[in-house]
Amino acid sequence: MSREAIVERTTGETSIRLRLDLDGTGKSKVATGVPFFDHMLTLFARHGLFDLDVDAKGDIEVDFHHTVEDVGITLGQAITKALGDKAGIRRYGFWYVPMDEALVRAVIDLSGRPYLAYNPPKAVEAIGGNFSFQLVEEFLRAVSVTGGMNLHVDILAGRDAHHMAEGVFKALARALDVATQIDPRVQGIPSTKGVL
Repeated sequence: MSREAIVERTTGETSIRLRLDLDGTGKSKVATGVPFFDHMLTLFARHGLFDLDVDAKGDIEVDFHHTVEDVGITLGQAITKALGDKAGIRRYGFWYVPMDEALVRAVIDLSGRPYLAYNPPKAVEAIGGNFSFQLVEEFLRAVSVTGGMNLHVDILAGRDAHHMAEGVFKALARALDVATQIDPRVQGIPSTKGVL
């Protein structure tokens, strides 16, 4: 059974086409117009073993915010679509990722109940001078809400903004890979409610 989804989203600020295969090998083709974000999405695919294609055009001359948030919205929608009724999935996943001095933990419940708990350090500098670290939170919130997931991300240690962001995307990828895996012992929907 294919667990692949294609989602297209067009607004007055962005135009996005995203393809996601949850059972891929980590191949990606990403073009958002935001080089650092492209790097993060590429490593997200690689470390989560997802095949991911993203073609996004946004008003980046104004700000990167709309592009980053709308790609997050589209990715969350693709996750939901690819999972279908969620029968047989593990549902929960967590991972720790060290990145030099940084240490990040991501914990996911694909419960259908969106909630983001995010704990970054205060006053982190922009990455490369123009990618605001605040955009990491905007991306996580968008994925959490449209992906219907309870998501906790904690930056437990770190000083370098690039390392912390990279740790977040890698930990999210690995935790999501675990949560979306099919467990042959799970019969039907992994919930006493019978629905997620």
